[in-house]
Amino acid sequence: MVGIWLVVLMILSNGLSSSGVGTNDSRIPEFVDIGALFSFNTTVGRVVKLAIETAVEDINSDPSILGETKLRVSMQEDSKYRGFLSIAEVLQLMSKHTVAIIGPQTSITAHVISHVANELQVPLLSFSATEPTLSSLQFPFFVRTAPNDIYQMTAIAEIINYYGWREVIAVYVDDDQGRNGIAALGDKLAERRCKISYKAPMSPEATREEITDVLVQVALDESRIIVLHTNPNWGPKVLSVAKYLGMMGTGYVWITSSFLSAVLDTDGALSPDGINDIQGVLTLRVYTPDTELKRRFSSRWKNMTRGMTSNGPLGLSTFGLFAYDTVCLLARALDKFFKQGNQITFSYDSKLSELHGGSLHLDALNIFDQGKMLRENIYGINMTGVTGHIKYTSDGNLVNPAYEIINVIGTASRRVGYWSNYSGLSVVPPEALYSKLANRSSASQKLLPVIWPGETTQKPRGWVFPNNGRHLRIGIPRRVSYREFVSQVKGTDLFKGFSIDVFLSAVNLLPYAVPYKFIPFGDGHSNPSNTELVRLITAGVFDAAVGDITITTERTRLVDFTQPYIESGLVVVAPVRKLESNAWAFLRPFTPMMWCVTAIFFLAVGAVVWILEHRLNDDFRGPPKKQVVTILWFSFSTMFFAHRENTVSTLGRFVLIIWLFVVLIINSSYTASLTSILTVQQLSSPIKGISSLVNSKEPVGYLQGSFTRNYLVEEVGIHESRLVPLKTQDETAKALKDGPKKGGVAAYIDERAYIELFLSSRCDFTIVGQEFTRNGWGFAFPRDSPLAVDLSTAILELAENGDLQRIHDKWLLSSACLSQGAKLEVDRLELKAFWGLYLICGFACLLALLIYFIQTMRQYNKHHTEDLETSGRSSTSSRLKTFLSFVDEKEEEVKHRSKRRQMERISYRSNSEIGSLSVSTTMCSNKGYAQSSSNRSIDCNNEA
Repeated sequence: MVGIWLVVLMILSNGLSSSGVGTNDSRIPEFVDIGALFSFNTTVGRVVKLAIETAVEDINSDPSILGETKLRVSMQEDSKYRGFLSIAEVLQLMSKHTVAIIGPQTSITAHVISHVANELQVPLLSFSATEPTLSSLQFPFFVRTAPNDIYQMTAIAEIINYYGWREVIAVYVDDDQGRNGIAALGDKLAERRCKISYKAPMSPEATREEITDVLVQVALDESRIIVLHTNPNWGPKVLSVAKYLGMMGTGYVWITSSFLSAVLDTDGALSPDGINDIQGVLTLRVYTPDTELKRRFSSRWKNMTRGMTSNGPLGLSTFGLFAYDTVCLLARALDKFFKQGNQITFSYDSKLSELHGGSLHLDALNIFDQGKMLRENIYGINMTGVTGHIKYTSDGNLVNPAYEIINVIGTASRRVGYWSNYSGLSVVPPEALYSKLANRSSASQKLLPVIWPGETTQKPRGWVFPNNGRHLRIGIPRRVSYREFVSQVKGTDLFKGFSIDVFLSAVNLLPYAVPYKFIPFGDGHSNPSNTELVRLITAGVFDAAVGDITITTERTRLVDFTQPYIESGLVVVAPVRKLESNAWAFLRPFTPMMWCVTAIFFLAVGAVVWILEHRLNDDFRGPPKKQVVTILWFSFSTMFFAHRENTVSTLGRFVLIIWLFVVLIINSSYTASLTSILTVQQLSSPIKGISSLVNSKEPVGYLQGSFTRNYLVEEVGIHESRLVPLKTQDETAKALKDGPKKGGVAAYIDERAYIELFLSSRCDFTIVGQEFTRNGWGFAFPRDSPLAVDLSTAILELAENGDLQRIHDKWLLSSACLSQGAKLEVDRLELKAFWGLYLICGFACLLALLIYFIQTMRQYNKHHTEDLETSGRSSTSSRLKTFLSFVDEKEEEVKHRSKRRQMERISYRSNSEIGSLSVSTTMCSNKGYAQSSSNRSIDCNNEA
């Protein structure tokens, strides 16, 4: 490839003037030559030219940059605006020993002359050639001084995703800029599950008629989201033709790349009619922060362009800002280059020097020896310009790329938000978010309201049915069983059934017409596979599928489903037999464990009440035989609340009231269950549900063509050799009746919607166990189909207004066997349903016994301590016998005996005192006191 371009260079270099050979001057040069290659005769070119001249003037007047060295710029008109002929023009710049070239304007030219720049090692600094592939390693001397288009396409993709659109149309000029930019857009859309549904390329020199032909094809497509990516020259023409064709009205969305904002910013670039052509359009503008430096430059620009009215007003666009900063960036890189002690030298290319003679002046083309070093200095610059912070990342792109999102309204434009590579869509300037943690969640993505084409603020739906006469091809399963859901009217192309009626009712609620055609799928002799029907949508055979199609994980990986219009999980159906009553039917309400525990508690509560009442209540006293009978009688008589014994203790009453509450609950439950058993016809089945089927080895039936087979094998774990496909309802009924012994099946597994129809007239079978999957039926459409979303909304509306239930009743409501008073055998009442009551009762008994024991010990210690001391019996056995005797003794007798002993002690004490008094009197008379009898009596009493 390099050799080919060298030949082209040699041919086109005829006539180039020679400007001397390379130099090795050690001094810093007085001038540094740079070039500028642009289409300066265009509106954008005039802005760029003035910005470059202003920047050069500012650099040369600032001694802090480059010192005494001045920049000398050579302006080269890219008059042809093409890549091939631009080679000669760029060679004219390079023959002047230029160290760098600002430009070119387009990516086409950049692709061509980058090969020349690689050979001569002259950096190309471009702010307008932004297509992504120029950043490849193939072009090391191409330096982009504006954001890469990859970021612009990311912003467009995020806008499309923000509004919930899934398909877009790309209209673009079929050149390097347009083609590679749209390729990048497609990649970014795919990352967000969106896609370009139709690409509409145009020739770079397309006439109005050719543009019209392209847009007519666009109008026939389904999508109404159009992304326009072209250059400032052709973009307004495309929009003008779109306005003429009525494609700027309600329902359309036009999103353009940044070319339109450059046109709008350049005052006078569009006429009033041109402004009217782009109402409601969204466009992007490279974001430049509103700094003091930018404001001063904008004010200065207005002063400079005030008198320039020959070609119309000259507004300051982003091209002008980036052109100014590109010159400043190059100047700072050169300043750093010289401060490093480097020189500017050129040398011959040996290959070119060998081709001498004739009229070819190839000696004018020299290699810039320090080109790589200057390029590295350019990438190492970290500065602030009128466009904001300028710094390069390791991949050669500018840091923090950002865009403004502009909505064209009236004669001006309105900013509705920002996009930045750091935080996505927002309504605040990007620099305000750089100091915060990056937040790309959907809740943080925001834009202001937009006025769309047609002057509406309502977000366009984004698609219509294509106006090309094509109908939706809707696949309908041709069933041989359960035809109430889907069936073909014999001899016609019409279909009927529950699923068909739901689809037709939902379509009638849509705000637009849906042209469709039902196409049967299946041979009519066996049920077709709905999974295969769904797969044919992905293959393009069908545009949708309508019928009794279950929404499964496998199928959702292939297509999108609507909102389920009926719930239908898998259930097990098995034969049942009538359960006849017998002499022991009264025992059926409770399980054996329940009977045992209940009996134990009856005895336990009776014993506890006897213990609590024995010392107080005569009804609970007497001979041992009588006490045992009393306990048994009291225990079981409480079942009927017929106990005759009164409870007198507080603790006994506490236990009894809790126990009677438990008995009340048990009696009520027993009565209800026994009533159901004796009055309702009972059905029983050896199959209890899916678990019992998994553990058995018997064959299981399923509906042919259903997803049930794969689910039972892969998810449930039933071996496929046990599965028997069944086609019709009659075949299923026969297989269930025959059973495994006669070549039938033990159970049948299918979706509840089918089973309800199956059981409506077959009372020998019933559903056993619980529904073990949660599925629904929906209509299938290709991935990201907008029709699936709209139909889901319509189905919800049908459910809310009752129409869905009425359709269900029309097709599926029928008398069920449950209306005959038959039911599957109810579960017997188990202990786990009453363990809470028993726990409360047991706790109450233990608490009462604990309190009773404490009280008894206190009485025992109070009334029997002295007896033990006087008797001298302190062994453990004697104490235990004494305590048991005390417990068995009636409390009233204990208290009476204790009182009698207390009286005896008092009497004994009194007798002792009287004996002492007699002794004292005798002693007094022997002393011979002479006092009077009365005084003696007093003295003796005192002595006594």
